[in-house]
Amino acid sequence: KWTLKGNAFFNDGLKDEVLCRKLEKSQLLKMDSAGFSMKLWPPSSSTRLMLVERMTKNLITPSILSRKYGLLSKEEAEEDAKQIEALAFDSANQHFDKEPDGDGSSAVQLYAKESSKLMLEVIKRGPQTKESAEGIVSEKVKASNETTIFDISKGRRDFISAEEASELLKPLSEPGNNYKRICFSNRSFGGDAAKIAGPILSSLKDQLTEVDLSDFVAGRPEEEALEVMEIFSSALDACDLRYLDLSNNALGEKGIRAFGALLKSQKNLEELYLMNDGISEEAAEAVCELIPSTDKLRILHFHNNMTGDEGALSISKLVKHSPALEDFRCSSTRVGSEGGVALSQALGECRNLKKVDLRDNMFGVEAGIALSKVLSIFSGLTEIYLSYLNLEDEGSIALANVLRESAPSLEVLEMDGNDITAKAAPALAACIAAKQFLTTLKLGENELKDEGAILIAKALEDGHGQLTEVDMSTNAIRRAGARCLAQAVVNKPGFKVLNINGNFISDEGIDEVKDIFKNSLHVLGPLDDNDPEGEDYDEEADEGGDNENDLETRLKDLDIKQEE
Repeated sequence: KWTLKGNAFFNDGLKDEVLCRKLEKSQLLKMDSAGFSMKLWPPSSSTRLMLVERMTKNLITPSILSRKYGLLSKEEAEEDAKQIEALAFDSANQHFDKEPDGDGSSAVQLYAKESSKLMLEVIKRGPQTKESAEGIVSEKVKASNETTIFDISKGRRDFISAEEASELLKPLSEPGNNYKRICFSNRSFGGDAAKIAGPILSSLKDQLTEVDLSDFVAGRPEEEALEVMEIFSSALDACDLRYLDLSNNALGEKGIRAFGALLKSQKNLEELYLMNDGISEEAAEAVCELIPSTDKLRILHFHNNMTGDEGALSISKLVKHSPALEDFRCSSTRVGSEGGVALSQALGECRNLKKVDLRDNMFGVEAGIALSKVLSIFSGLTEIYLSYLNLEDEGSIALANVLRESAPSLEVLEMDGNDITAKAAPALAACIAAKQFLTTLKLGENELKDEGAILIAKALEDGHGQLTEVDMSTNAIRRAGARCLAQAVVNKPGFKVLNINGNFISDEGIDEVKDIFKNSLHVLGPLDDNDPEGEDYDEEADEGGDNENDLETRLKDLDIKQEE
């Protein structure tokens, strides 16, 4: 069969003939004894993502049309490209569904043609403001979504009776409906209502691709909740899902196993959400036991559970066998050093990672160093959240040193609450200086003091044109550090907030900072928790003169270099 490799294509402008040729050339031919068997549709997730990236690049590249209609920003182009691809894919998929025995070539042609047409419409539309209408693509996607998404989550939060379920789910029973995505979140199903929903959902097995059952048994007794889960699981068994959200259901091991039939049947799952589900060590083992194949899993969110080290060892097995993983969240899960090391090592098998969120665990230095040993392979990393992990200086320096030489497109770096002192500041500053695409930098609730703050400010002075937020709150920073941070960011285009609250800035220092931001005070965060006479104030050092200004002078010309 032909399978999509996801190589470069869709990069020669807007001609769909070129797009088709490049798409067809990107297929991998596989022969068997019967000869050639060709199947060009559907494209793989990596190919779809590649298309979005190529279209984004085209939309922000100057051309004759862009000179006439205006050039889109990168942010707007990315959003439009995602919407274009989604609409083109849906159109081509519907076309392919009508000719399931075909080779998919006509679907590929339609996919390329629709993408090209919509790109041209977006370019002619030009840049949009937030106050303007949603635009050509948004309106078309909205119209398309109305026929493919069934969502009852926007209604009032209440228990659903059998009679209400019958009426509420009636559209799903209509012959010829095209619903592919359903969301039952925020409505509580009991046993009677579930028995109404079960047959209806079972009739949609061949068309559903996305299912959201988050928070759908709220307030039910455990026995009834498990019965509902089993009914829904049996009804959806053998659905070929890409997206599954079972969050906020207090599942535990019993709940996970109640969904066993559904989980076991998923061969092509790309997104799995198990947040706030009471996932214990035993439940984590059940998850790994029931998920049959994870080679296509791109997103795994496992936030706010009670997994602990033993559970993390199980989750690490799931991660290790998910080479396509791009977005991994395992925050607030009570994972300590042993589990942190296991998760870090498992992530070493996921070379496509773009987003990693490990916040609010008890990793410690050892797990931080283990993570630093695999970070260099994540060349596409754009967001990393490492706050409240007890990394201390040693772990933070190890991570900063590796990040400095890798992840060239890093946009978000968060390391709040890690007991980081000025000792780690040179390594952090060197890393930050190299990350010219940073939009968000958070180092709050550490102990960087003026020395560290001034080095961080120096690192931010040059470039960093996309920076929007810096948080250096609660770092025992005084007047000199606050002034340097303010001066470093005040003239950044698009900058939104500087948070230096909770420090030891003198009244004079606060006045100076406010004067620096006199033309943009809305950018300066609140300063109501600042303590001008903070306990860290060094009176003896201050007797010889203005040590704040002296510190700033001594550090201003210091070269930022990597910590050895």
